[in-house]
Amino acid sequence: MPNTQPPRQLHVHLVSDATGETLNSITRACLVQFERAHPIEHHWTLIRTTGQMDKVLSGIEAHPGLVLFTVVNDRLRQHLLNGCRQLGVKFVSVLDPIISALTDHFGQVARGQSGRQHALDAEYFDRIAAMDFALAHDDGQSARNYEDADVILIGVSRSSKTPTCIYLANRGVKAANIPLVPNCPLPPELFQVKKPLVIGLTKDVNSLVQIRRNRLAMIAKDEDSDYVDPQSIRDEVAQARKLCTEHNWPMIDVTRRSIEETAATIIQMLSEHRDALLDAKSAAESREQA
Repeated sequence: MPNTQPPRQLHVHLVSDATGETLNSITRACLVQFERAHPIEHHWTLIRTTGQMDKVLSGIEAHPGLVLFTVVNDRLRQHLLNGCRQLGVKFVSVLDPIISALTDHFGQVARGQSGRQHALDAEYFDRIAAMDFALAHDDGQSARNYEDADVILIGVSRSSKTPTCIYLANRGVKAANIPLVPNCPLPPELFQVKKPLVIGLTKDVNSLVQIRRNRLAMIAKDEDSDYVDPQSIRDEVAQARKLCTEHNWPMIDVTRRSIEETAATIIQMLSEHRDALLDAKSAAESREQA
């Protein structure tokens, strides 16, 4: 018999001495496993002093609930832990199990410095370069530089090409995207690329119809066009599949995928693509030396 009781309003306090992005991401990933949970989240970020931590503890006292934290400074951690114990609330240090495992694995003590993942290192600048690339190569722009891409996404209108490219850029992947528009030829540079992985994105016809209608409503355009006609869209999707099949380009159906899930699949495919390129290069060098 299904549970018909309304979900309880429970408080969750997220405490971080940095931006809180790591803590928020981990918490979100866990909360989706609890369908009936609708917690009231209290975000406490950039907590760097005992005075700031006192305000956090006052907030916890006013709204008791589970405390999740990523605080690496020992003095602030202890201040928070003592306060939670006095208030009788549960608390979890989210990163402790991972840091402990890494300490054992590397035989090295963690530095205990907050926000180190945001340091301006080479990886950071790679992400910035990838973001610039995605913006410069959005919607079929700058075709002459396609060979510099890691990934080229193609797909019919509203198949999530641009947001996927932006997400990939945040992971340091240079991604371009090209729309498949009826009666509009594709840039010849697309068919000449050697290094980039070309991937087609597709979506269920009914989903595309609804998304495109919403799009036209937002910009106050008449819906009487092939752009939202189900049969026309069905033809577009079929042509996209045919194109990808002809050129051996893999396709991903993004209908029931989040942007993050699509990007994760692309990153895995890109890794396999790069391995295949390396294998082909090694084989060619072996033949030359033989």
